[in-house]
Amino acid sequence: MDTTLIDLSPTRLERRRLLAAGGLFALGATAAIGLAAPGRALAGKATMTDADDLAILNVALGLEYQAIAAYQVGAESGLLTKPVLDVALKFQGHHKAHAEVLAGTVGKLGGTPAMAMRTEDYRFPVDTLKDQADVLRFAAGLEQGAASAYLGAVPQFSNRALARAAASILGDETMHWAILLNVLGEDPVPAAFIG
Repeated sequence: MDTTLIDLSPTRLERRRLLAAGGLFALGATAAIGLAAPGRALAGKATMTDADDLAILNVALGLEYQAIAAYQVGAESGLLTKPVLDVALKFQGHHKAHAEVLAGTVGKLGGTPAMAMRTEDYRFPVDTLKDQADVLRFAAGLEQGAASAYLGAVPQFSNRALARAAASILGDETMHWAILLNVLGEDPVPAAFIG
């Protein structure tokens, strides 16, 4: 696993005036709300701080944990064909990689990484998952929410290296969303902009 996505070398840290300090994401509809709430509070500040960056990173980490749990629910549902299951597990692996980098970055910045919750605590709508299409729609909604959440987070970072890393993850979430829509037979690029 390449954890160099976010360059936090001492030179880079000094250049970015990052100080070690010490915690925005949920998926689907809650993702946009999860990022928007702290984002709105932070947006009113005259200048963002390293502590604000840590808060954004930790919310993002919490949302990556949620995505990992959601893909596990889909994988264990028994509703996915082998090729679709393979892709779902690959996407889950991407979310695990995101979580690993985010947790490592929070630690490098002197913060305490957020912890994953128990799967049942996420209150996924498992009773509505009746077939493969339901699972794919659920996953597509989560990925759409994640893309929107990262989009809201990128301009909030005081550290541009962190903004760049979040934008990279945003691209991955958007690809997941487009692929899931395509598999569902829906328009994989429904709009010119992510909302």
